[in-house]
Amino acid sequence: MAELATIARPYADALFKASGSDLSGAAAWLDELAAIAANVQLQQFADNPGVTASQTFDVISGVAKNKLPQAAQNFLRTVIDNGRISVLPEIAAQFRVLKNKQLGSSDATVYSAFALDGAALADLTPTLEKRFGRKLNLKVEIEPSLIGGVRVVVGDEVLDTSIKARLEQMKVALIS
Repeated sequence: MAELATIARPYADALFKASGSDLSGAAAWLDELAAIAANVQLQQFADNPGVTASQTFDVISGVAKNKLPQAAQNFLRTVIDNGRISVLPEIAAQFRVLKNKQLGSSDATVYSAFALDGAALADLTPTLEKRFGRKLNLKVEIEPSLIGGVRVVVGDEVLDTSIKARLEQMKVALIS
């Protein structure tokens, strides 16, 4: 079977070209569809030979939090008709890469031992953007094992200022 990335690429490219200036709007509904499509029970439902494409569309659009715009409905119908529901998360990931490339930004995940409020994140953002040299779309995830500090992942770059990392460095220095 072909790689998911290979299957998803034409869909992401076509959607990117069709979205024009509404990349953020398309990214929002595509991320929502990808989250819905990642559900194993939905995939089993869609793969059932007794279920029609129309029924699958109705279930997915019914689960969506917001009413899907016409472009989203057309895209979803195309994906369903081609039997590519399981590829939606990869399509969304590739679309985000294309969108970020055009906007000159990157997705970044900030791992923190504690929840970061809006003010703390607003203070951290300019520092990280300066460090990585580009605009960042930050997403925060809680990871209590860090003890304190943060670990920031941008693509394949990692900035680890956590207490856990510092303790590991001290351990290595003391052992050697």
